[in-house]
Amino acid sequence: MHEKNVNLLRCVKCSEKISLDILQCSSEVDEGFLVCDNCKTKFPIIERTPIMVKNFLSYISNRPSLGGQLHILSKTSYMKEFVKNSLSRIKIPEIDQSLVEKHWYEVYKMNRNSSFYTILKRKLTELPSYGNVLEFGSSIGIISNFLRKMHQNVFGVDMSFYATQHAKRKSFDNSDFFVADVLNHPFTKKKFDLVLALNMLEVVEPSIMLEIISSQIKRGHIVLSDPYDYARGKKTVDLPLYEKDIRQKLRALGFSITKKTVIPSMINWALKINPRTKLVYKVDVVIGKK
Repeated sequence: MHEKNVNLLRCVKCSEKISLDILQCSSEVDEGFLVCDNCKTKFPIIERTPIMVKNFLSYISNRPSLGGQLHILSKTSYMKEFVKNSLSRIKIPEIDQSLVEKHWYEVYKMNRNSSFYTILKRKLTELPSYGNVLEFGSSIGIISNFLRKMHQNVFGVDMSFYATQHAKRKSFDNSDFFVADVLNHPFTKKKFDLVLALNMLEVVEPSIMLEIISSQIKRGHIVLSDPYDYARGKKTVDLPLYEKDIRQKLRALGFSITKKTVIPSMINWALKINPRTKLVYKVDVVIGKK
């Protein structure tokens, strides 16, 4: 994590300011804690990757294999003890969410050169150069680390430690990545010029996410993409939004839809899952402007 970005962050529990406790540092903060000035909650930074979730114990309780990996990755005795104490208090769940996240991390790595990303990057180059950009669901950083070439500062938020750690390895001085919940992230007080949420609508309540994004854009753009595959996996969304709904919601929030995305699109997004399996989605891209 870049030390310069501490002032942009807020506690995900009480929204107050954060201080930095550095345990190991090189060109970045390699290991340490982000500590809330108010409620004193500690958010660990391991392998340059901040984990800013409301409840770290709950996070690794659902990801016990990741908890063990974090203990191995920890360099200082203080951090190892912090992770070890947390692991000693968890109950092993039926499903280890970190194994699911690791699987999809591998899938996205394998598909990072997909033509879908090429098309999306072309659309993104048509937008103005901005100061601050935030990507929800940044995964392995394919788009965020592309955007850092055109914009001053780029930040990514994702719940997968494996994906975020990979994004951090590829990051630059003007890009940074955080493990955090999209609906409860550490940039709540910060305004952005461009916010992206790509293929996120099936995993995060769409209306709530759009309202959060809108509150963080005073003037600028929102970029969304989605195949609207709400039947995929465990139900996580109560109120799905589809092509017309998304555009209607954005207009209600004060966005105008760009001419090129007024009509829903059907962009191929082919995901190779393994040597015998491929998923092919038809993805809609929507760009709004305030």
